[in-house]
Amino acid sequence: MISNDLLAALGIGLAGAGHCLGMCGGIAAAINLGGRGGTATTMAYHAGRLSSYAALGALLGAIAGSINLAQWTMALRYLAAFLLIGMGLSIADWWRGMSRLESLGAKLWKPVQKLSSRLLPVRHWFQGYLLGLCWGLMPCGLIYSALAWSATAQDMARSGLLMLAFGVGTLPAMLTTSFGAGGIQALLRRRGLKLLIAVFLIGSGCWSLMMTFNHGGHLNRPIAAEPQHNATPGHGAPMDHSQH
Repeated sequence: MISNDLLAALGIGLAGAGHCLGMCGGIAAAINLGGRGGTATTMAYHAGRLSSYAALGALLGAIAGSINLAQWTMALRYLAAFLLIGMGLSIADWWRGMSRLESLGAKLWKPVQKLSSRLLPVRHWFQGYLLGLCWGLMPCGLIYSALAWSATAQDMARSGLLMLAFGVGTLPAMLTTSFGAGGIQALLRRRGLKLLIAVFLIGSGCWSLMMTFNHGGHLNRPIAAEPQHNATPGHGAPMDHSQH
């Protein structure tokens, strides 16, 4: 299942290209303006973003992993499936509900935004990395959705890995912005590509719902009572072969 989840995480990041370009494209392009720091600084910024995503995923995965009750585990699996469907609908512009998650982090973002503004203009790679760490915390419905979904893995390493894969999925859009590759940006914005990945996510969510429902039914199936053994051989008691 982890390989399917990684593909889904990559798909979420890739399909959110238009959203990423709108939210973070300006800062990604500004880092490389005038050649300040060059390629090393730009790559350090994106490495900082991915580090934030992975760290947040690992933290939430560890918290979710501390929930050991079986009923909560099933609830988280259902949540993961519905989030996949919701993200697919959002990416296809069929539903805007996921954007409401951005308001949840607006207050937390204000102090981080003040800190990130002090890092501009970026002059060296370490400054770019710190800016990326800050920018990975910005209020973004796509990021929050991916975080909530990855946390349902209930494991620090797996959740962190899923968010890292999500971050890798955002790189094509963000790197083309940083280096001015307009043709690739146009490709990533194509409606057909977004719909293809949206359908993939919706299908993955529906499949997860079905598998979780079947698994839950198996867990809830009553355990057959074990036959009671009488003391007399031939009436259900096991034969004592030690005498033979």
